[in-house]
Amino acid sequence: MQTSPAHAVHHGDREIETLEEFDAVVSARGTLSGFRVQAVDLTDRTRELLTTDTAGAVFLGCPMRPDAEARLRAAGALVLPPVPGLPFDPYRGHLYTPGDLFASLDKGYEETPDALAYAWFQRTRADGDIYASMLRSVHDDAMSDALDELLRGARVVGVMGGHAMARGTERFRGAARLGRALARTGFTVATGGGPGAMEAANLGAYAAPYDDAMLDEACALLAAAPSFTPSVTDWARAAFRVRTRWPKGNHSVGIPTWFYGHEPPNAFASHIAKYFANATREDGLLARCNAGVVFLPGAAGTVQEIFDNATPNYYGSRGEPTPMVLVDRAHWTEKLPAWPLLRSLARDRSMEERIALVDRIEEAPEALKRMGGQ
Repeated sequence: MQTSPAHAVHHGDREIETLEEFDAVVSARGTLSGFRVQAVDLTDRTRELLTTDTAGAVFLGCPMRPDAEARLRAAGALVLPPVPGLPFDPYRGHLYTPGDLFASLDKGYEETPDALAYAWFQRTRADGDIYASMLRSVHDDAMSDALDELLRGARVVGVMGGHAMARGTERFRGAARLGRALARTGFTVATGGGPGAMEAANLGAYAAPYDDAMLDEACALLAAAPSFTPSVTDWARAAFRVRTRWPKGNHSVGIPTWFYGHEPPNAFASHIAKYFANATREDGLLARCNAGVVFLPGAAGTVQEIFDNATPNYYGSRGEPTPMVLVDRAHWTEKLPAWPLLRSLARDRSMEERIALVDRIEEAPEALKRMGGQ
């Protein structure tokens, strides 16, 4: 999942997202013509900017000296400077890490970039300001671009479930074991990136290199702050204590949204694509789960995800249907009877052999394998 420092050269695309990539392209090609340079601090690359061909290049949110900016514009480059006063970078070239979003957690969650971005969103979401709307859209498109680059060639299994699943419960431990089993099989685990079942699956993926004792101890440490209410600060600090004690966790992906700002992102997803637009986030999450999706018990959001995923499987709009595994027969046939409707939709269609209902979380990996998810 890691990209090479010179991937702009190796993969033949035209994006430069790090200073190392910038130097590699200038050295190897001697031109920046036609390239897109995204959120790279070029303050110390004035000489290169003054002497390199930049006709048709685009610089998105790149800090640089005024003389370099003037020369680029005169040479036919498009320069969109950094936007001052924002708690996020709309031109960001890479996904977030937990450390990015939870920076300043020692001062309380309210001071973190995640909380400040949500506060900005709350101030601007309903004011009809085209500028704020544009900034949100540019940011979300940058997230999608970075997510596509990260997941290129990966086999992704989604784990969906509700935020209400508390740490310290057997269901939480079961979801963590599921995430660990999927990661150990070679899948990249992707979740909605929030608390509850989502955090548990990301925790499990993180724990994949460790033994059973580690996962048991981690769950016990997390149980001291079972929910993100009443204190997101305490909840997040417990997660970082686990990460500090076991620092070499496996990677996974979280795809949360500021639309549900009351739900913080979890700290166990190594790569976090956080969106302002929930519709973009939902569709993008499910579309990237090319090896199947496991649906743990949840409420309205999980029900929506089931049928958001079923629709392209029904019409074949993304090609062959991907496996769908619903976990907990009583939940999906009695409490929220999504399974009978899903089964009716699938009848006599190619997706019929790609849906399964299982009683226990432990059965989900085998169901995925049986339906071609491996």
